[in-house]
Amino acid sequence: MCFRSGSRAAHDPLLCIVPPYMLRVLALRGDPQVAEMARTLLKQTEKLRDERAELMGAGLPPPDPFRGAYATAAVSPAEGLCCPERRIHDGQFRAALPGKLLRSEGDDPTGIADADTAYDAAGQVFSLFAEEYGRNSLDGEGMPLIATVHHRRNYNNAFWNGTQMAYGTGDGKIFRTFLELSVIGHEMAHGVIQHSGGLIYENQSGALNESIADVFGSLSLQRALGQEAHQADWLVGRGILGPGITGAALRSMKAPGTAYADDLLGQDPQPWHMDHFVTTSDDNGGVHINSGIPNHAFYLFCAYLGGRAWELPGRIWYRALQTLNNPMASFSDWADQTMDSAIELAGRGSIETVMLRRAWKLVGIAI
Repeated sequence: MCFRSGSRAAHDPLLCIVPPYMLRVLALRGDPQVAEMARTLLKQTEKLRDERAELMGAGLPPPDPFRGAYATAAVSPAEGLCCPERRIHDGQFRAALPGKLLRSEGDDPTGIADADTAYDAAGQVFSLFAEEYGRNSLDGEGMPLIATVHHRRNYNNAFWNGTQMAYGTGDGKIFRTFLELSVIGHEMAHGVIQHSGGLIYENQSGALNESIADVFGSLSLQRALGQEAHQADWLVGRGILGPGITGAALRSMKAPGTAYADDLLGQDPQPWHMDHFVTTSDDNGGVHINSGIPNHAFYLFCAYLGGRAWELPGRIWYRALQTLNNPMASFSDWADQTMDSAIELAGRGSIETVMLRRAWKLVGIAI
């Protein structure tokens, strides 16, 4: 998610993968060229957010009309769902969106690697939500999956703007790409969250927004690779950091706070336990930072159960999102909601509910 101060940011945010605290560190520690890039990126995202606010207004998106039905359908693949409607555009390194249409649904590969990667990845994320959770695209009603590659020149970010995804190519130094499946899944999951009643983008509800997007980004990758929980690395954005950066990814769900430790980027600031919760006015109240806590709870739950994390654990998280009905939910509220979903799907007193309670307790949240 990108940064903007004020209440409107919480209701109508621009969702970017690179957190603002990382850009601020670059602005302070980078050489003149890097510092200018970071300052420019912060200004650009501010402008994009204002433009989106003018188009969409400041209110929350309407609740998903399918939210109740899909909670039940999440137990097994839904019937009657068809195919994604993907539209991949070339931004031609300009700011205008969506750009030149390169590939529509059913078209042959373009031979342009970034466009074909974006097309394939959008299909994999669509498949996760459709086949595992019974959801017909991001809004539940089959909305087209619109994406732009080559957004701006040397653009060090990717975002969901409320209607489409956009991906920069990176500058080759700090970031080498943003077309990585966990990143694409993360951004598309923000669309699912938006159309599932929303979570206000500040403080704990904002951190839940980010965490849930990380969960489904990671599950998209694990499902595509056929990995069980113990085989996955649980990294978000693996391989997107530049060759000179010391780090593996943007975030680690398995070990929050360890994704990177670099002279330029600094130390990954994510906590894994409520004892280390960061109280700050930056980053809309630390939404990218404190998301490490619910992220780690999900990882622990999946590790305890073993097997495929996108199956029962993913269904519990998806069902909880559809039934939450609380845009200002705290971590404790979300933990309770996941427990209710686990009881519905696995049964009261089941080993799954026992392990879920243990996972939340180990990050400092009692349910």
